[in-house]
Amino acid sequence: MDNTPMDNLFYEKDYFALGKYLICGVDEVGRGPLAGPVMAGAVIPNFKKMIKGVTDSKMLTDKFRREIYPEIKATAVAAATATVGHDVIDEINILNATKQAMKSAVFSLPTQPEVLFIDALKLDTGMAEVSIIHGDALSYSIGMASVLAKVERDNLMIKYAELYPEYGFEDHKGYGTRHHIEMIKKYGPCPIHRKTFIRKILEGRE
Repeated sequence: MDNTPMDNLFYEKDYFALGKYLICGVDEVGRGPLAGPVMAGAVIPNFKKMIKGVTDSKMLTDKFRREIYPEIKATAVAAATATVGHDVIDEINILNATKQAMKSAVFSLPTQPEVLFIDALKLDTGMAEVSIIHGDALSYSIGMASVLAKVERDNLMIKYAELYPEYGFEDHKGYGTRHHIEMIKKYGPCPIHRKTFIRKILEGRE
């Protein structure tokens, strides 16, 4: 193992002691934006090939996330992402959509985890689950999932920016920046906006 802080393995070490190493970190990105999907990542790390600096993706620069992203893909025992789109978010609410994305990511893994480490939520997957508040910063496994989901969702929003250039998705990735809100007021919503999230903005536009 490299110099990744062992504090990141505080929760994992309890399972190492039981001989369990197929620990799957699960995290989401995109609960707060006004547009686009919520994306979940699920990663079973290879703890013999740890990546230095992995933590909550929000604490990392875009440059560093993109540097370690291919390492995550290359070294993981298994990794998967899943999205739930804006239309489903409007239909079932963001919490349920987040759980749906997380479950889809977990069940897409080619390797069955022995335990799930989940950032803040419980999923009722039928597998062993550990819910960890601020898990993306406290657990290496969840941090891996956080970075995976962040990079892939950012890439998706950059592609959406090509389709809907008025809104600046390449910069804010759908979050409610002042510019984004101004563009919604000016142009109205585009097809990937979450109607339930921008209702008040549209009411102020009338």
